[in-house]
Amino acid sequence: MRCNVENKPRFQPNPKLKLMDQVREVLRYHHYAYRTETTYCQWILRYIHFHGGKTHPKELGARHIEAFLSHLATDGKVSASTQRQALNALVFLYREVLGQPLEDQITPARARRGPKPPTVLTMEETQSLLARMNGTHALMAKLLYGAGLRLMECIRLRVQDVDFGNRRIFVRGGKGGRDRTTLLPEEIHEELRLHIDRVVELHRQDLAEGFGEVYLPEALARKYRSGGKQAGWQYVFPAKTRSVDPRSGKEMRHHVLESGLQKAVKAAALKARINKRIGCHTLRHSFATHMLENGVNIRVLQELLGHANVKTTEIYTHVMKRNFNDVRSPLDLLRATS
Repeated sequence: MRCNVENKPRFQPNPKLKLMDQVREVLRYHHYAYRTETTYCQWILRYIHFHGGKTHPKELGARHIEAFLSHLATDGKVSASTQRQALNALVFLYREVLGQPLEDQITPARARRGPKPPTVLTMEETQSLLARMNGTHALMAKLLYGAGLRLMECIRLRVQDVDFGNRRIFVRGGKGGRDRTTLLPEEIHEELRLHIDRVVELHRQDLAEGFGEVYLPEALARKYRSGGKQAGWQYVFPAKTRSVDPRSGKEMRHHVLESGLQKAVKAAALKARINKRIGCHTLRHSFATHMLENGVNIRVLQELLGHANVKTTEIYTHVMKRNFNDVRSPLDLLRATS
């Protein structure tokens, strides 16, 4: 999750801390996700090592950032999104940690980003794929397809985010930090309810053993001091075992790892003999395309998907099926007039 910090006064990190500890302090002040914290720190360290590993970033500048980003594009052959991720990390370092905004001075060689239409399954392929999955992974895959969820939105879903009465799912802090509401498919209504009942029972067992707390973002943790132990805040898809939270040091039950679902989807695709490049996001792409094919308004779909711009949603119009039965080739028309 990336927070909007541009309009906030700059937080001054503790000058007694080492650089990477200052980076973590500022990231946590702005409530960046732990995954983002880890990624940004990795890019900053790679940048420092690229320039010898001994020079402090405050002694480097825009041309050094350009050299690193250009190296990623020309020598590393990274994708445009990977290069942009590295740029975001370095912009954050200079603007928020060092107080030296340089983003307007950076013009690196850009990684090429060609137009890539999304891979989409047909209705038959989707049915075949889901039929070859079982257990919790099958339920998760049905949510990706039936509600148009991103992988991590599904993984991070909380019990209280599922509204059975109104058949809605609330997505909190999705891409860009945006919240939205999407559909709860009637097809999995009862299956999901039974699953959550088991999750709540697991939570009761954790509480009985002296645990039962789950991670909450710092602001929420301060507001709801006992919220982390309430059933509503538990993850819908919890891990099988408890683990130590890297920030608080407490033993908690985190959500499952995304790799399990990713492997299950790929294995199901092989069993179904679907010769397409398929991943978890393919199910979200298929949700969007099938909704358009069924006549759903593109603005409604935009809201369900959580797109900031309808232009993003329009990519699915290029892969949706169209009825060409009444359309004739100009060659046929030419022959008809002769």
